Amino acid sequence: MIKPIELVIFDCDGVLVDTERIALRLQIALGGELGWPLTHQEVVDRFIGRSKESICEQIAQRLGEETAAFWWEQLLRRHRDAVDAGLEAVDGLPEALAEITLPVCVASSGSHDKMRHTLGVTGLHERFAGRVFSASEVAHGKPAPDLFLHAARRMGVDPAACVVVEDSRPGVLAARAAGMRAFGYAGGLTPAQRLAGPDTVVFHDMRELPGLLTGRGLPGPAAATTGGN
Repeated sequence: MIKPIELVIFDCDGVLVDTERIALRLQIALGGELGWPLTHQEVVDRFIGRSKESICEQIAQRLGEETAAFWWEQLLRRHRDAVDAGLEAVDGLPEALAEITLPVCVASSGSHDKMRHTLGVTGLHERFAGRVFSASEVAHGKPAPDLFLHAARRMGVDPAACVVVEDSRPGVLAARAAGMRAFGYAGGLTPAQRLAGPDTVVFHDMRELPGLLTGRGLPGPAAATTGGN
């Protein structure tokens, strides 16, 4: 028996706010400046959807801890400047939120400071105030299930009654590991086939989300969408 949805857990970057394209551009630029040339796809595969700790660990392994710390410091500064220059909500997101009546929260690999900034600039902070959770609160970031399980616990909802809206492969893997149904948003940087898999619906326009949440195309246990894991 599939439990009715009681909570929608949104990722932040790339799902609520259109920050992933900013991060992609900045990571490629910093890699070129600091000695690790990275392609678009390498940044998506290595960094998108992952925590600060995971990203910095990879950089430190390649370039050393001092460079990793400098890289992250520069990333934060440049990212803040780019956000202030004109960050917008993901296309279709405001319309989708206006139609969703289920309880919602945010669970992101980003820090609370970063989310306060990006959600504030786009006018979304009040919509989620008091219901924002960060990977800094748990032992292991995505693709581990810790963050989503933490969000469900704090919201008082059974994981089986939660759905997760994600735009990255680590994110959908974390949702599956947490025993939650996933909606993979393929309108961003990650191709649809990288999001597809068991208990997952892949969609391309945020305006589709309210309909999906009411049951049209809702995945059941062990269901699969087109594509591989």
